Amino acid sequence: MHYPVIDPIIVAFGPLALRWYGLMYILGFAAVYLLGKWRINNRPNTLTGYWDPDQLSDLVFYGAMGAVLGGRIGYVVFYAFERVAADPLYLFRVWEGGMSFHGGFLGVLVAMVIFGRRTEKDFLTVTDFLAPLCAVGLGLGRMGNFINMELPGRVTESGLGRTILNDNLGNDFPRFLFDCCSNILELTKGACYICMSSSELHNLQK
Repeated sequence: MHYPVIDPIIVAFGPLALRWYGLMYILGFAAVYLLGKWRINNRPNTLTGYWDPDQLSDLVFYGAMGAVLGGRIGYVVFYAFERVAADPLYLFRVWEGGMSFHGGFLGVLVAMVIFGRRTEKDFLTVTDFLAPLCAVGLGLGRMGNFINMELPGRVTESGLGRTILNDNLGNDFPRFLFDCCSNILELTKGACYICMSSSELHNLQK
């Protein structure tokens, strides 16, 4: 199966460019906001504590800052430390690529701690609200990896393998597409979670 070559840049205006990967981030944050707003308006009985639209907007902002800053810092620390040590400005040249999932995850956790302190909500209350809303964003991120031809899986002889034009190792297992499908399943579970009341969840766990 040959890999489709997709231009990572959607449209460019001189030195400025809108890239598919960046668009995936924007759509992911928008999905968190819209799903969170739907939950606040339609399933308030599933919430722990009080939430309003202003708190949701702040939550998305804090989460976005944590994901982007943590993702970038995590990448340069874990994967490009020697380069950033020799050229500190590389940290800010995000258009050259380089984001780390685990760095972004840690960044979001730190951001949720700060958000919780500012809103007087405990950490578990904040993350319990946020966690079911994130699957769409994670899946979109994997689609961004697919477009950028990043994160190939192991070399495989399976018919599911795909060939990258600049990869001389052979066919790679398209793990990011399977990650994307798993995020869709997680979204389904998250939707069930946010649609159930706390009493229904308690009965389900018995």
